[in-house]
Amino acid sequence: MSSLRFKAAESAVSRPLDDVKKVESLKATSIYGKNVFTVAKMKDYLSKTTYKELIEFIEEGSQISRDIADHIAQAMKTWAIENGATHYTHWFQPLTGTTAEKHDAFFEPDSNGEAIEKFTGDALAQQEPDASSFPNGGIRNTFEARGYTAWDPSSPAFIFETVAGKTLCIPTVFVSYTGESLDYKAPLLKAIAAIDKAATDVVHYFDKSVTKVNASLGIEQEYFLVDLSLFHARPDLQLTGRTLFGHMAAKGQQLEDHYFGAIPERVLAYMVDLENEALKLGIPLKTRHNEVAPSQFECAPMYEEINLAIDHNQLLMNLMEQVAIRHNFKVLLHEKPYSGVNGSGKHNNWSLITNTGINLLSPGKTPKNNLMFLTFFVNTIKAVYENADLLRASIASHSNDHRLGANEAPPAIISIFLGSQLDEILEEVESARVAKKVKNETNLWHGIPKIPELKLDNTDRNRTSPFAFTGNKFEFRAVGSSANAALPMTILNAIVAAQLIEFKNEVDKQIKKGTKKDLALLNVVRKYIKESKAIRFEGNGYSEEWAAEAEARGLSNIKSTPKALDVYVKEESLELFEKLGIYSKRESEARHEILLENFYKKLQIEARVIGEVVTSQIAPACFVYQNELIENVKGLKDLGLPKEAYSSQLNLVERISKHTNLILEKAEEMRQARKEANNIEDVRERAIAYDEVVKPYFDEIRYHVNKLEKIVDDNRWPLPKLRELLFLR
Repeated sequence: MSSLRFKAAESAVSRPLDDVKKVESLKATSIYGKNVFTVAKMKDYLSKTTYKELIEFIEEGSQISRDIADHIAQAMKTWAIENGATHYTHWFQPLTGTTAEKHDAFFEPDSNGEAIEKFTGDALAQQEPDASSFPNGGIRNTFEARGYTAWDPSSPAFIFETVAGKTLCIPTVFVSYTGESLDYKAPLLKAIAAIDKAATDVVHYFDKSVTKVNASLGIEQEYFLVDLSLFHARPDLQLTGRTLFGHMAAKGQQLEDHYFGAIPERVLAYMVDLENEALKLGIPLKTRHNEVAPSQFECAPMYEEINLAIDHNQLLMNLMEQVAIRHNFKVLLHEKPYSGVNGSGKHNNWSLITNTGINLLSPGKTPKNNLMFLTFFVNTIKAVYENADLLRASIASHSNDHRLGANEAPPAIISIFLGSQLDEILEEVESARVAKKVKNETNLWHGIPKIPELKLDNTDRNRTSPFAFTGNKFEFRAVGSSANAALPMTILNAIVAAQLIEFKNEVDKQIKKGTKKDLALLNVVRKYIKESKAIRFEGNGYSEEWAAEAEARGLSNIKSTPKALDVYVKEESLELFEKLGIYSKRESEARHEILLENFYKKLQIEARVIGEVVTSQIAPACFVYQNELIENVKGLKDLGLPKEAYSSQLNLVERISKHTNLILEKAEEMRQARKEANNIEDVRERAIAYDEVVKPYFDEIRYHVNKLEKIVDDNRWPLPKLRELLFLR
């Protein structure tokens, strides 16, 4: 074992129990939102006029004048400084998938040689970070650096605290000098506006008092924890987020004893600390538990308006990393950090809520309310059916490819699980006969099933379904744990908005022809039930039979990211995005290129790490142990012992030689394949080459490395093993 591995193991194993960081679980109601400039706090710091205008913007999207922005900036600065902040930053979400920030001090020198604390409406509303070094898909040349961050008042400012100090963070969008969005937030806000308008228009068939529909989201965040010292002894974990080598531990998750088990004390201390910090930032964490795999866990918040929920999830991932260091942990958000055990997802629970408090995806007690539920329920199903490839593309990534279709995640085939009760109801609605002429609403429901009042758990759970109805919401389970949920939620809201617009057009046409409104609604709902039937599946999504059946139904099964991403630049997708104002054609093409580049660059990094670790750590360790065996064999031969006395050692020497030669040969072949892929000009073809030519070497090399790990002296093996990484002490 290398000295580094010795130190790592000793640090992890010998840590005394009383060295666990003591953390007090604070009363949630006393700290919730402490570090957030909430609406309630704004009221204390703003004049009535300014406060009223800000609320109108948040609720209606009206324009905020620079004069009002100045007043808000002064109030925000006063609150932030009172709470210890010395700097401010525009906090944004570029297309790197992480968050970005540039800190500026409130401090400014004045003409008298003194200093003042200054923060203007201009500084609040707009900043100018360098746009040239962020992914832009060709929208900006390297020498064209100008880009803008613009304040998003619908997401409150907050103070982020570290050991180095406190910073006022202002959520913003990020756009280029020429106006194209360079982030995840701007398209999401456009999709939210689209679903609001489309859903409100349809709700007016049932309730004219509704003036707004909000998309609601609850994000379940899965993650792994590993000892920080062991993490630093694994170059692959450090540079790629996952173990590129490692034989599975004898005990993994096969006993199913970790799931919902007692939370280890060190981990619980971390969770409590994380919850305290999250609550201060207004992140309503509610749930914590052990997940299926060893050292895998989950936290989940309450539901929030979708823009805020995604901001909070991005902030939570930053917070998880920061708090973990205090507890000598490293958080692993990669979808598949360990081969052989479950990976991690980020289940997105989505619904639509009116400003009057009605959940449009919750069945009601009356025929009219049931028809409203059916309308939004069936339109969502139809939207997913018509745009399944777009949803698949929205969760495509190099890391999620490892997880999709494995035994803990839904397959790459997009299908919808409803549960037997709702599935039967749709079958009955589809087949029910209704008279063409209806005198009153009561007659409409003769022969049509009145949907019974359903409890929240009216459906069973299907872990193999990527998109499942769970009582009063849809759960999109295919989103990866490291992903920015803004992308899949932008797509989901956009496709449902487009479907609702089409639905309203069809209903209005029937009404204009003299069909009663409720019958027109039901006619189109029934039509959509029939047309989208192929997407509904109640069985085992992991089975080979389902793959064959899905193909027969005409459903796509796109297993690799580069090919899944093609749909972004198809004519029908470009038309949908432009019609709703989500992406321009240029923005769609740019995102397509950025996602392809991200895919092959991450595989490129993994290939380099594999080559380096194999040649500089694993092979030398094997040679050292092999030489020890050879010397031992020579000694036994010199003693005159028969071959039987050292035949097993000779066998080990031969096996080590065989596997070591193979990993070095394959590493060199992989390097040559990587060089050839790098010479491909077309970014899509390069990504496919990395996926289909370079990546297959990873598993091949890993196979032989894992064979060596089993036979090389444990004291000589240079990397902490999975049995050490997976089981926290």
